[in-house]
Amino acid sequence: MKRKQIERWSPLLLLLAIVVVWEVICSGFGVSEFIFPSPSRIWEQTLEHKLTIAGHAWRTFWVTMVGFGIAIVVGVLLGFLIGSSRLAYAAVYPLMTAFNALPKAAFVPILVVWFGIGVGPAILTAFLISFFPIMVNIATGLATLEPELEDVLRVLGAKRWDVLIKVGLPRSLPYFYGSLKVAITLAFVGTTVSEMTAANEGIGYLLISAGSSMQMGLAFSGLLVVGAMAMAMYELFSFVEKHTTGWAHRGSQNA
Repeated sequence: MKRKQIERWSPLLLLLAIVVVWEVICSGFGVSEFIFPSPSRIWEQTLEHKLTIAGHAWRTFWVTMVGFGIAIVVGVLLGFLIGSSRLAYAAVYPLMTAFNALPKAAFVPILVVWFGIGVGPAILTAFLISFFPIMVNIATGLATLEPELEDVLRVLGAKRWDVLIKVGLPRSLPYFYGSLKVAITLAFVGTTVSEMTAANEGIGYLLISAGSSMQMGLAFSGLLVVGAMAMAMYELFSFVEKHTTGWAHRGSQNA
């Protein structure tokens, strides 16, 4: 029990240790706040500009959720297509891999020309950067279905569609939740990058504004807010995964 409690609180303890060391370094060496603000200065500016930060954070959050929702739909559909058909895997997967290698920030100017400055480029950038992990994990979960199990089910009268829907998709849930935890952090990155060049609201816009006015504490506050939102969504997916795929964890422990 004691070890489990230590593991549970270890992220918070590590964070506190980093903050303490950070504060000591900034205070002890007299680091200028224009170069590297201390945690106490970041906290002061967070409280001073809390309403402004909250407004920009809400904009970044809902834009990210819209792009992320589109990524889930597209990623699941493409993953199901690729994982259920060898022909589709051979045809689509190499192209998707090549597309994923393209820097998504390079798409922002193109998206601005197509959709103008605003939520459009941010939503699409969040989508473009986050759908690939979902697609790959769904395809992997379906493609790794044991041939012996599939043969047994077909002997019992199950068709290919029945095997995929009733066995393949449930067995892909651990892969799916793993992809969500990765993709949500990428979605926040995509939104923030787009807001830095193609928006007049959001945390990305706040970072540019704070940097240009040399308010480095405010800029760091924006970064911390993005990290906190991403971490909160990560923990949410971990909670849902734990309560919906307990059978997978029990199976791995028994094995």
